[in-house]
Amino acid sequence: MGGAGGSIVRAVVQRVSKASCKVDNNITGQIDDGLLVLLGIEQEDVVDDVKWLAQKIVNMRIFGDDNGLMNRSVLDIEGNVLLISQFTLFAQTKKGNRPSFIRAAKQLVAVPLYEKMIEELEFLLNKKIATGVFGADMKISLLNDGPVTIMMNTKDKENY
Repeated sequence: MGGAGGSIVRAVVQRVSKASCKVDNNITGQIDDGLLVLLGIEQEDVVDDVKWLAQKIVNMRIFGDDNGLMNRSVLDIEGNVLLISQFTLFAQTKKGNRPSFIRAAKQLVAVPLYEKMIEELEFLLNKKIATGVFGADMKISLLNDGPVTIMMNTKDKENY
């Protein structure tokens, strides 16, 4: 469960004007104003980590208010979310030049937690979210707004 520990990125959250995901030239998900969330799941992750992260994502105040200050969340602006599974967030590059992904969760653990993240985000936003396809070769297009990019880590909750 997410206690103090390493500095492994769990999610990269990007404020976007638009984003889309294609698999085999077919669009699997696309959004306008909202968040593109690249999600990595580690072997030790549990449902509590997913719930905490979903809450943080939908309530993070990174959208401009009437004064141009970042005071509004994706929930406040009734924005959208495109969720993409991305095991490469766990790349270890300490040895050699070929990244190791040994810390990324195997499908037996990762798929149910990815599906739980979809469920949590849809519940919190009270609408469907857009997604990629777990494990597929995805092509992601985005127009980063700002740019605003936030990295989040469930193992370091006191700093997020």
